[in-house]
Amino acid sequence: MNTSRNRFDVVIIGGAIMGSSVAYFLKQRDPALEVAVIEPDPTYEFASTLRASGGARRLFSCPENIEMSNFSIDFIKRFPQDMAIDSEPAHIGWIEQGYLFIVNDANMPMLEDNAKTQTALGAEIRLLDRDGLRQQFPSMFVDDLAGGAWSPGDGWCDPNSFLQGMRKKAKSLGVETIRDKVVSLAHDKTAVRSASLESGRTLSAETFVNAAGAWSSGISAMAGMPLPISPLRRFEHYFTGHRKIEPLPYVKDLARLAFRPEGQGYSGGLVNSDEPRGFNFDVDHDYFERVVWPALAHRFPAAFEGVKCHRTWSGLYEQCELDGNPIIGNWQGRLENFYVVSGFSGHGMMHAPAAGRGIAELITAGRFETIDLARFGYRRVEENVPYRERGIL
Repeated sequence: MNTSRNRFDVVIIGGAIMGSSVAYFLKQRDPALEVAVIEPDPTYEFASTLRASGGARRLFSCPENIEMSNFSIDFIKRFPQDMAIDSEPAHIGWIEQGYLFIVNDANMPMLEDNAKTQTALGAEIRLLDRDGLRQQFPSMFVDDLAGGAWSPGDGWCDPNSFLQGMRKKAKSLGVETIRDKVVSLAHDKTAVRSASLESGRTLSAETFVNAAGAWSSGISAMAGMPLPISPLRRFEHYFTGHRKIEPLPYVKDLARLAFRPEGQGYSGGLVNSDEPRGFNFDVDHDYFERVVWPALAHRFPAAFEGVKCHRTWSGLYEQCELDGNPIIGNWQGRLENFYVVSGFSGHGMMHAPAAGRGIAELITAGRFETIDLARFGYRRVEENVPYRERGIL
């Protein structure tokens, strides 16, 4: 939808899952707000959302991330009904098959400590020792493991359906979508005043939100606000094993192997944290055989000593180089009306509902009303004080 209006209450830069979530929650809280979302590519060809694995889990160490997951997973479960339009459910294919984090002896105490925090915040966590892993997942090689944390209430959904459902619901509430690209932001010493678009159009607003994902550093730079967020290429693969095994949860380890069942096969990969940063969507078709297959065959030899990779695609993490956690909030003391919700480092889809609600609370109430996300604010960037997850990737 392209309109001739050039003045809004809130302009959101980026129309994928994060921007759509902010827009939805703003209209939920105040239907009178005039909200515009600027998105240059309505096909979302390169958006991280559509190239994500769709996982949502509570296995974090920072309380804020656990609480965001609690809210977001409940939101995803209610999604078909809550995002329905004209009584048509918005199905997103939620599969509640759990998550499993596996660790060696050196990291088991850390996993146990994290589980205490997760359990205290309402998560169902089952700690398994080596024998417990072997009994629950007999196809897994466990001799080099101490145990794992299994969260059976977690799972995954279809990222594309999630995005489209949220976007359509926001539009049904009156959010205006503008197909265009922000090329500059006009600001003075206290506020962003307007956004100039590639088409030549200029939009002014009371509030601006940077929800541009892997492109967010470039947007904030237009306002003179440095963001430690870089695009990190990662590969996702669809593959099948040569032998059927027991149903698996979403399996992750500290070497960044992560995969889950998908149809008749599996979807996943192994992220290279040392990948050069940049907007690179090229696919290394040898990466699976060179890096991922050995890790799979080691951990599940019964299934993956023989494996076939059917498809490989690339996507981008919006990697927060400071600490791997998101930046959620405004530029306090400088451009108070400029908000950032980015840097989720691979956790964006699962935390989009909670983060979108948090930004909507800040804009409409001036404070977080549900989950206190203050520790994810921009101040830690200015002060160079990282707030990291413990043993969680």
